[in-house]
Amino acid sequence: MSVFRFAHPEFLYLLFLVPGLVLFFLYIRYRRIKAIKSFGNPELIDALMPDVSSARPILKFVMVAFTFTVFIFLLAGPQFGSKLQSVKRKGIEVIIALDVSNSMMANDIKPNRLERSKQAISKMVEKLHNDKIGLVVFAGDAYIQLPITTDYASAKMFLSTINTNVVPVQGTAIGKAIDLSVKSFGPQSDASRAIIVITDGENHEDDAIVAAKKAQEKGIVVNTIGMGLPQGGPIPIEGTNNFVKDRSGNVVITKLDEESLRQIAESGGGNYFRANNTKTGLSDLFREISKMDKTEFESKVYADYEDQFQWLAWVILFVLVVEVFVLNKKNRYLSKIKLFESGK
Repeated sequence: MSVFRFAHPEFLYLLFLVPGLVLFFLYIRYRRIKAIKSFGNPELIDALMPDVSSARPILKFVMVAFTFTVFIFLLAGPQFGSKLQSVKRKGIEVIIALDVSNSMMANDIKPNRLERSKQAISKMVEKLHNDKIGLVVFAGDAYIQLPITTDYASAKMFLSTINTNVVPVQGTAIGKAIDLSVKSFGPQSDASRAIIVITDGENHEDDAIVAAKKAQEKGIVVNTIGMGLPQGGPIPIEGTNNFVKDRSGNVVITKLDEESLRQIAESGGGNYFRANNTKTGLSDLFREISKMDKTEFESKVYADYEDQFQWLAWVILFVLVVEVFVLNKKNRYLSKIKLFESGK
C-alpha cells in the first residue's frame, strides 16, 4: 500500500484561476463574433475567409488550459510514500474537546465562535512536530472525531468537516467530553497528557468539575478556553437573516459562562484562557502545555516519499509541442480530403 500526497498543497489554490481563463476566452470569442457581425452577414464573411478555422482556436485554448492545470499540479509536488516504518518521537499527547452546540454559531467572536475555534486549532496543528493530537466533539453528547494520532494532515481534514450537525443531541455536556477524552488517550500511562476544552460553557448539563478532578487523578491536565464574550450575542438561524428566539419571541442571547470554565480548569490542574476578537488563547495555552515533560513513543509513518512530477512534465511538454503545430488556419492539404462526399 502507498500513500499519495502533495509536497506543496498551497499551490493547488491556483486552480481557481482556471475558471477565470475559461470566462476570459469565452469573452474574447463573443467580442470576435460581435465584430464579425458588425461587418455584415457572418456566412458571407466566412465564405471570404475559407482558410480560417473556427474549431482550431478552441482546440488550442483547451490545450493551453489543460497545460496550465497540469502545471499547477506539478508545482504542488505530487509524491507517493511507499514504505510504512516505525519511528520514535518525544512529545506529549493532547486531545481537543470542541463544543459544536448551536450557541457556538454566535458571532460575538468573528466570524463565529465555532469557525474561529477551528481556525485556531488548525494553526496549532501546523506548529506540531512530535506530539500526538486527537479531536472530540460534543454538544448534548460527545463523540470521537479523530483518534489520537501524529497524522496532522488527517487532523486538519477531519477538523474541516466539523459543524453543528455532527452531534445530533443539543446541549453542552462538558463532563461527557472530558470523560471521553480521558478514554481516548493511548495506553501509555507515563505520557504527558492534556485535554483542551474549547466551549462557551453555557448551560453545561453534567458535573464537569467532577470529571476534571477524575482526569487529574489519572495524571491528565484539563485546560479550558472560553470561546465567547461576556456580553454574548444572538444565534443566527442558518440560511436566514433571523436569530434563534425563546418561547416568548425574544431573541436568545448566549453568554460566556466564564466562572464555570475557570472552576473546571482549576479542578483539572490546568489553565483557563478567554478568547476575544484578537486572539483565541489557544497559542498561549499550547505554549504552557509544551512545557510538560516529553515522553518517547513509537508511531507508524510513511517514509521514502518519491516525487512524481516527471511524468507531469512530459505531459506538459508533449501538449505544448502539439499546440505549436496546431495553426489557427485550416490545413490546405487536409481540407481537400472529403471522406463523405461522392466523387464526380
